[in-house]
Amino acid sequence: MPGLRVSHVLFDFFGTLVDHSPCGAGHDFARSHDLMRTLGAALTYDEFLAAWSNTSEQFTRLSDIDNREYSMTDIGTAFLHDVLGHPPAPADVNQLVQIYLSEWNKGVRHLPGIGDLLTTLATEYRLAVVSNAQEADLVPGHLEAMGVRQLFDAVVTSFEVGWRKPHPTIYATALNELGIAPGAAVFVGDTYEADYLGPLRAGIRSLLIAPHSQAALPSEARLSSIFELPARLATLN
Repeated sequence: MPGLRVSHVLFDFFGTLVDHSPCGAGHDFARSHDLMRTLGAALTYDEFLAAWSNTSEQFTRLSDIDNREYSMTDIGTAFLHDVLGHPPAPADVNQLVQIYLSEWNKGVRHLPGIGDLLTTLATEYRLAVVSNAQEADLVPGHLEAMGVRQLFDAVVTSFEVGWRKPHPTIYATALNELGIAPGAAVFVGDTYEADYLGPLRAGIRSLLIAPHSQAALPSEARLSSIFELPARLATLN
């Protein structure tokens, strides 16, 4: 909707408001490995990492087909079935998922100064998060730990919606929850398809954190850093 004033800023989460390490890089999954062995799978630590990565990649490939989201419970169930050779008990799956996530979360880095940035933005704009996530409490938990959860009108995740960005349903869900037209929002993220093209197709103006060259990305849509956002938003109204 051309000419509509930007009143809401929708943020991607991982890679945008926080940094995070790829699975296996800089993580210690010793407790997850120990639990798996206790349940009866005699894999070495490296074999455990490889098996988990293989299962996770299978679900990623499924999501790539139609953007359907799968949960950590889905992944944990399939993983334990593969390594144990029989269907796992739901309680064992839940315990593995909780331990794995607690270890994975240690690779998430809260950006210095991000709280002050969001607090400043919240004086002029309404804020929301629209994120791909495979567990309900993952993003809200980090927002609480960062001390900024109260600044956000909505936290919309693919886990709850059932569809991952760039599926149009997740953007529509966020707009409906906020009660706004697409033209009243700007989307800020770091992934070209999910955080730039997907929102644009939904009618939402988009800014991409892309310090390096990005094909087909106009210079006015590129941010070198999340901390450039206030100045860029000021040019949109």
